[in-house]
Amino acid sequence: MRTEPDPDPAVVAKLQGLFAWFSGDALRDDPLYQALAGAAARNADWAALLAHAPENQRWPMLWLAALQDRVMALAEAGERPALADYYASVGPARAPDAALEGHLGEFIERHRDALVLAMATRSTQTNEVGRCVVLWPLLQRLAEATGRRRMALLDVGCSAGLLLGVDRWRYRYVDDASGATVATSPLDRDPHAPEIACRLLAGTCTSLVTSAAAPEIVVRAGVDLSPIAVDDPAAVRWLRACLWPHDGERRARFDAAVAVARTQHWPLRATSDVAAAVEAWLDELPDDVMPVVANVWVLSYFDAPLLRRYSDALLTHVAGRGAAWICGDDPALSRTWWPGKPERAADARPNATAWTVARPDGRGGVAWEQPATSHAHGRWMLCEG
Repeated sequence: MRTEPDPDPAVVAKLQGLFAWFSGDALRDDPLYQALAGAAARNADWAALLAHAPENQRWPMLWLAALQDRVMALAEAGERPALADYYASVGPARAPDAALEGHLGEFIERHRDALVLAMATRSTQTNEVGRCVVLWPLLQRLAEATGRRRMALLDVGCSAGLLLGVDRWRYRYVDDASGATVATSPLDRDPHAPEIACRLLAGTCTSLVTSAAAPEIVVRAGVDLSPIAVDDPAAVRWLRACLWPHDGERRARFDAAVAVARTQHWPLRATSDVAAAVEAWLDELPDDVMPVVANVWVLSYFDAPLLRRYSDALLTHVAGRGAAWICGDDPALSRTWWPGKPERAADARPNATAWTVARPDGRGGVAWEQPATSHAHGRWMLCEG
């Protein structure tokens, strides 16, 4: 039975358009998600569920995560609805077919209230450790450029804080043309830690990933609107639901990273004011470390005033307090905080992430660079210029 009020038809129409766009290039790596997003684009009633989310969270990935989380919760309880047969995350999966939309409609009608509640109260918190395959060499590059090896790392939008293990995960960089391994992480890393493989496109990025610099992260912390406790099974299931269901490799490395994180107890703090949280963290640091603030696919969820306040604060800290800021986000959005960002051919690739780095220029200002562009999950990386 429906209990929620009907949303504004104009809002629903806008959401249908967003689902239609997502069902193209944005989701082409996952046939099930393409099919589900396409179905929501055609059915106003299904797309309308997302209208109950906060405005800055009205993205198809939240709708898809809520759907998958509900499927997973039912599977854990021993119930297997027909829709679950399409999810590789809960067992052997069938390919999307003509029966999918019917099963989707039945599922939504039966679980509408639970889905609405999830979308109204949850947020997209992928916490994709694959992004560390780019973050690690950027930290090495910072150590080389500044001569400061001892670092303090703050992950803004940390979710469960898995990116804080960037110096613990194992990496393998492969030349896309030849298939040859170009570089791997140090051999002394935990063999139980996830290994993340990345294809280097067009023979680029070799110098970036073969650096001998060895950053030492002596302080690490995360801040988030709603941090995820890795010892909370339901919260961890939500993060797993934010992963795409077809990708067993992502789930395996996520589970491995969570297992490591449960032994580390990295400090995560809840905050509703990220700019103030960054400043408070900086005030706590010893003088002999280089502060590095990192955020990856977080700023896309900020409204314009918050984005401006946050980016202005970060650049002030870079220029005045010797901090560095590493940001991986939408290439177009990155011009908001770096108006002079050069055009990169790789920025136009599907699911591209522009990695921008701001560090002190030695003259009281900010030195900008974009060392790499990557897939949003770290599957490939390309360096230009």
